Amino acid sequence: MAESIARDRLPAVEVRRGGPLIVTEDVELLDDLLRLCAAAGAEPEVHHSLPERRGSWEQAPMVLVGDDAAQRCRGAVRRRGVMLVGRDQDAPDVWRRAVEIGAEYVLRLPDSEGWLVDQIANAAEGVGRPALTVGVIGGRGGSGASTLACALAVTAARAGRRTMLIDGDPLGGGIDVLLGGERAEGMRWPDFAHSKGRVGGGALEESLPALHGLRVLSWGRDDWVAIPPQAMRAVLAAARRLGGVVVVDLPRRVDESVAEALAQLDLGLLVVPGELRAVAAAKRVASMAQMVLDDLRVVARGPYAAGLDEQWVAQALGLPLAGELPLDAGLLAAQEADAPPGGSARAPLARFCTAFWERALASQGVGGRAVGGAS
Repeated sequence: MAESIARDRLPAVEVRRGGPLIVTEDVELLDDLLRLCAAAGAEPEVHHSLPERRGSWEQAPMVLVGDDAAQRCRGAVRRRGVMLVGRDQDAPDVWRRAVEIGAEYVLRLPDSEGWLVDQIANAAEGVGRPALTVGVIGGRGGSGASTLACALAVTAARAGRRTMLIDGDPLGGGIDVLLGGERAEGMRWPDFAHSKGRVGGGALEESLPALHGLRVLSWGRDDWVAIPPQAMRAVLAAARRLGGVVVVDLPRRVDESVAEALAQLDLGLLVVPGELRAVAAAKRVASMAQMVLDDLRVVARGPYAAGLDEQWVAQALGLPLAGELPLDAGLLAAQEADAPPGGSARAPLARFCTAFWERALASQGVGGRAVGGAS
C-alpha cells in the first residue's frame, strides 16, 4: 500500500535518466528493491547511508530509503521523489521518520510492489510528453490505409522525429513487407503476446527492427492472428512514453485488442475511396471506432464517382476532413524498386504526409491530446 504525504506526482522529465538511489543496510529489503528495479529495467545506485559523493542524493531521479536508514538520512537536502520503504509501516513513528527525511510516500512491501515498479520505470526512462499517436483505418478493404500509415511513419522519421510504426492488423500480411523489412532482425507481435504488466519503452524500442530511420512492430510469418488486449495496452503505452510520434495501422473490425489501441490514439484517420459503396462501408467502420475514439477524421481518396468529391465524402460520414490523399503515379514503381511509401520526399504522398505532420504537431497541446484540424 502506498500512502502519499505530498499529493503532487513525481516530477516529469524530458530525457531518459538513470536508476534510483537506494539507501538501506537491510539485506532482505535490498534484495526486494533490487528485484523491483530489475523488473523496471533500471540499474540503481546503492548506499548504506547518505552518499558521500556530492550530488548523488540530489541528482538521482528518485530515492528509496529503507526504514532502517531513515535516521541516517536526517539532514539530507530536501528534494522531490523520496520514498520511505519497509515491510512494517504501521509503526506509530513511521510518519515522523518520513517527515524528517522529506519523504513524499511511505511504502509497505509487498503490498506496494506493482505501484513501485511503475514509479521506478518512469524515473529511469524519463516521463515527458507522450508521443503524438495516430491510427489509420481503412473505410473498406484495399483503401490504402496501410500505405498511408507507412508513409506517415517514414516522413516523420525523415524529419528527425522519434518514430514507431505499429501493425495492429494481424490479417494484413505484415506491414514490415511494405517497408522491405520482412527479413529484418528484431521482435514481432508474437514475442509480446504474453505481456501483461508494464513493458519498458527503451527495451521495446531496442528490440524492434529498425527500418528507414524508424522502429517497426509487425506480425511474424507464423499463425498468430490475435494479441490479448492487455498485451496491446502494455505495448502501446510503452511506445507512447518514448515521445515523438507513433503510427498504428488498424483493421476495420473492432475487437477488444483494437479497442485498447483506439483508446490510446490522439487522432484517427479513416481512409475512404470516393465511391458510394466505400462510403457506406466506412460509415459502419466509423460507428464502431467512435465508440472508443473521440477524434476521427476522414482522408478522402480519389478518383471519385460522378457527383462526389472529398467534401461530399466527409459530409456523408459526418466527420471532419483531414485532407485528400493525392494520386501518386510513381508509388507502384517505387515499391517494386523496394522504396517504402513516402520514401521520396518530393512525391505527392510524402508531401501530403509532411503537411499533415506540420499541422498536427504545430497544434499539439500538452500531453498530445489537442490536435488541430486540417486546413
